[in-house]
Amino acid sequence: MTLDKILLIEDDDIIGEMICMYLTEEGFLVHRCLNGQEGMSALSEFNPDLILLDLVLPDYEGTELCNTLRSLTPVPIIIISSNSKVSEKIEAFTVGADDYLCKPFSMHEMKARIGVLLRRFKRELPARQEAAPARQEITVPPAELEINVEKRTLHVRGESIEMTFSEFELIRLLIEHPERVYRREDLINALRGFDSYINERSIDVHITNLRRKIEVNPKEPRYIKTVWGVGYKFVI
Repeated sequence: MTLDKILLIEDDDIIGEMICMYLTEEGFLVHRCLNGQEGMSALSEFNPDLILLDLVLPDYEGTELCNTLRSLTPVPIIIISSNSKVSEKIEAFTVGADDYLCKPFSMHEMKARIGVLLRRFKRELPARQEAAPARQEITVPPAELEINVEKRTLHVRGESIEMTFSEFELIRLLIEHPERVYRREDLINALRGFDSYINERSIDVHITNLRRKIEVNPKEPRYIKTVWGVGYKFVI
């Protein structure tokens, strides 16, 4: 059986060794890097299934590194940080993090969150597959947006677009149900389970990021429309 590979970017020896030891005992293949540069090199060499990223590193500002990693890989990224400020969490999600753990944290909780993200990243839920077996690829006229659910790819006007796991789930939901108005609460419920810090503010951040990636003019969106006082809808 192939082991899930975890890339840990953490310079604190005590925390780093604890995480490595625990995850190895739990059946993961773990590669630890002490700084951002090592982490960047390991990304292509180790080819991880998930990244655990400390925000305080000797050579990189954590959110900057997270943003760079997100531009290079779609795998889930979990931030591990001693900073519990809401503003710090929002910034982390804005630059591509999928989850956020505040130090000190339970190793059991960390494993549980890793498991949730890996399961959802590797495959669609069986219910979704049964509900839409023939809709693995969806094209929005006039062929400007092409989303492949099975391969988890999105092309905008022929160009491949990098997205966070949460962003892909959000745009998939909107595209599959055009013209349906989603309340923010609906979107929160749809994303809850693999985006542990999901709220109305983070929904707005995800929508803003998606507009920047798919719209010709994000300030006057063609596809993702705001329904004032309610939420959002996707217009073909």
